[in-house]
Amino acid sequence: MIKGIMPPVTTPFFSGEVAYDKLADNIKRWNKSGLSGYVVMGSNGESAYLTRDEKLKLVEAAKKSLASGMSLLAGTGSDSIKEAVALSNDAADRGADYALVLTPSFYKGQMNGAAFVRYFTEVADKTKIPIVIYNVPKFTGVDIQADAVAELAKHGNIAGLKNSSENAAQTAEMIASVPKDFSVIVGTASVLYPGLAAGATAGILALANIAAEECVEVQRLFEAGRHQEASALQKKLIPVNKAVTSKYGVPGLKAAMDMLGYFGGEPRSPLAPLGDRERENMKSILKTAGLLE
Repeated sequence: MIKGIMPPVTTPFFSGEVAYDKLADNIKRWNKSGLSGYVVMGSNGESAYLTRDEKLKLVEAAKKSLASGMSLLAGTGSDSIKEAVALSNDAADRGADYALVLTPSFYKGQMNGAAFVRYFTEVADKTKIPIVIYNVPKFTGVDIQADAVAELAKHGNIAGLKNSSENAAQTAEMIASVPKDFSVIVGTASVLYPGLAAGATAGILALANIAAEECVEVQRLFEAGRHQEASALQKKLIPVNKAVTSKYGVPGLKAAMDMLGYFGGEPRSPLAPLGDRERENMKSILKTAGLLE
């Protein structure tokens, strides 16, 4: 079962090229934060802008830097079943423990529950490592429903689902519809506490790139029964999470990482780095949350 807090790590670029050494430096620092693993090539890793070769090298670089006992998930989704399987298996050969597979979305009008069941079943049948369904409607424009998740949860090689929707009720419905050994993972820190309360086992959170200890603490407090403290910390982190997701996105997340001593660097074009005014606002948000002096 997938447990704990994991960041979907950003991909560091220097002069437009992937800086694998900077990724290693970031991971070595995160290793001390109580995280349970990492995701490479997720949405915050600018997966859409990476070549296939870069993706596989990222898996290799991350695997070398992991602390003992930590898990590595690799974003291997593709609308093509053949490519999703091939990339998942190549990532497995390079050390990935799970394949995080995005919902297919190009032919949106035909991507219903039956189509999702066919897609993920065929991918899972042919991959060497367990897969995790990745539902992120704000990017894909499609949304897998609980009945399809319940059907897919019966597959022996589908380990869980990351739900990056802020719809806490949907997450709760999914959790209620699947076996206890199927991991439903919160995909955004804005609903981490309610997700845990509903039975989620883990969180893959952009915020954990810059506030790893705090995200881990929310789950620790929750599991210790200290719900009021967990909820209060969750609320304190919401403005930061909003800034690095919906407001400023990857450029904001990378700017915040630079401010906090990680290597964020610039996003890959066509994304643009934050302007001076936006950077000052980000700095103010971090200070208010107590993350930056």
